[in-house]
Amino acid sequence: MRKTLALLFLTVAFWMASALAPALAVDLKDMLYDPGQLKPVDSSLKVRPGSPAPDFALPSTTGQTVRLSDFRGQKNVVLSFVPAAFTPVCSDQWPGYNATRALFEQREAIILGITTDNVPSLYAWIVEMRGLWFPVLSDFWPHGAVAKKYGVLRTSGTTERAIVIIDKKGVVRFAKSFDINRRPDLGLIMGELDKLK
Repeated sequence: MRKTLALLFLTVAFWMASALAPALAVDLKDMLYDPGQLKPVDSSLKVRPGSPAPDFALPSTTGQTVRLSDFRGQKNVVLSFVPAAFTPVCSDQWPGYNATRALFEQREAIILGITTDNVPSLYAWIVEMRGLWFPVLSDFWPHGAVAKKYGVLRTSGTTERAIVIIDKKGVVRFAKSFDINRRPDLGLIMGELDKLK
């Protein structure tokens, strides 16, 4: 009987430790979900350089609604669409923009980060990434409506890893969906922003 109780106790203890493991994660990398290798691009862009950028209003993780048109006449805008919170490449890409904030500011540019995740998930992710200097917007509902307008909604319901650069007049100057498995090259983004000077 004692052996049975001891075995039962160890089984329950092991199960509880396993169930609590994600909650005990001490670093962001311990919390990431790795989807594995994905189809590089799974949609067709609907915006082209020279066309007006479709306006939108999306909720942000600060509780405010952000409109693309709010930046017209003031800032160049870099729309950074990423597939999903708490995934490895996305969790590397956006914090990388923290280290290069001055490069964006020198080019009078603001980043608007967009995913189809909901606001609470995005908020938790940003906290785990130790904050971001740019607004993070949720295209959760109606699901992927902005991503559809731009042609970056994947069949899975996530967005492409895409960059759309919009000048101060609200005109698309650059648009590209990148391989979802890799970060876009920062030098390419800076080069495209330099063309706006």
